[in-house]
Amino acid sequence: MKTLLVFFFIIIFFSTASASVKKNIIKNLNNIQNLNFNFEQNINGKIETGICTIEFPKKIFCSYKLENEKILVSNGKSVVIKTNRSYYRYSIKKTPLKIILDKNFLINNITNQNERIIDGKFVNYTLLENDSEINIFFDIKTFNLIGWQIVDIYQNLNITHLSKIKKNQILQKNLFRLPTN
Repeated sequence: MKTLLVFFFIIIFFSTASASVKKNIIKNLNNIQNLNFNFEQNINGKIETGICTIEFPKKIFCSYKLENEKILVSNGKSVVIKTNRSYYRYSIKKTPLKIILDKNFLINNITNQNERIIDGKFVNYTLLENDSEINIFFDIKTFNLIGWQIVDIYQNLNITHLSKIKKNQILQKNLFRLPTN
């Protein structure tokens, strides 16, 4: 009987702790209008780094530290990837960014999911939308979004890690204006 009671209390403790983490992640997301961060992106083993700004909903500007002056910009409707030699434009609806950059979608899906705690440091949620599966990661102490794992539109595995995160900064006007060809 004592063993059953101890087991019962352990389950209640971990369920409460898990609910608290989820509640804090959702509260943190609700309080964010924009994020600035450094990133490291691993696409099938190729590492790229840079700086990004996200403004919810669905806007992003990333400047890569590459010789080809690569940028990625979304104005909420389209995504442009531009280098000094190429220009690609996509509907945001056809990319996994439609999920990552939609705070309300994230909150609604996190609310209805069980999280996975990884190494006592990270909280992971797997989000499914149509043909997209996205793993979103949060820091268990700060409740900040710290990365994601997706399969991109070219079927490449893309793992993005965020660092030096700043919330609710004053943003440049026209930051999310799409560059021309």
